Amino acid sequence: MERLARSPGLFALMLLAVLGEWLWRRRFARLGYDGRGALASLAVGLGHAVVGVLSASVLGGLFVALAWVAPVHWSMRDGRVWLVAFLAVELAYYLVHRASHTMRWMWATHAVHHTPEQMTLLSAIRLGWTHLLSLGWLGYLPLVLVGFDPRMVFALLAFNLHYQFFLHTEAVGRLGPLEWVFNTPAHHRVHHGSNAAYLDCNYGGVLIVFDRLFGTLRTERADDPVRYGLARPLGTFNPLRLVFRPWRQLIMDMRATGSVGGALKIALGRP
Repeated sequence: MERLARSPGLFALMLLAVLGEWLWRRRFARLGYDGRGALASLAVGLGHAVVGVLSASVLGGLFVALAWVAPVHWSMRDGRVWLVAFLAVELAYYLVHRASHTMRWMWATHAVHHTPEQMTLLSAIRLGWTHLLSLGWLGYLPLVLVGFDPRMVFALLAFNLHYQFFLHTEAVGRLGPLEWVFNTPAHHRVHHGSNAAYLDCNYGGVLIVFDRLFGTLRTERADDPVRYGLARPLGTFNPLRLVFRPWRQLIMDMRATGSVGGALKIALGRP
């Protein structure tokens, strides 16, 4: 969100999309619109933007320092480097995203994004505030070490996340052959499902090819409509509780084990 302030055109497009989706849900699809959930997403998204300034400062400095010791440096003026970097960032995002669903320490941050119980564009900005703590950024350090400029990595990650904003909707159906290569609203709706058949799948960002390669792709089923939200709902619209309750639950479970080994097993185990 902090980048949107410097991208008025993109911000305007997102705002128009949100208003259009609201009209579609209320007047045409008759699906209703969760106003309280939307306000919660806005509040969490605003907090994420504020915390993101600190995170960007810390990680930006770390990535630049790491680039100094990288043995090679690939030119940002070469289109081929951008293409390879795009695929590398997509793979890194897939792996980090998958780890965020399979390691509870990382899930404590990512779970915030899965709390909306209605799939709307505003749910895309309901993002956790504790990315520095959950350490998912470690998955992108190898990209700098192999020679990609940190500015390139951050730019491609920003493109990845802005692209995904438009995936959080029920207003767009299946997109035919595009779904063989690209992540689409249909793919991402399944990712947000709490149904047993839809858990832990469709981790891609812009592309869906790595889900196909690694066997984590699942598609919407007419006989099993997607049910959004957490498998165990938090039952709150309070932004602070949405952000910190998963951490509170994790720490309580870690302390209950009574040992360092048991605590580590909980933190590194599945959610």
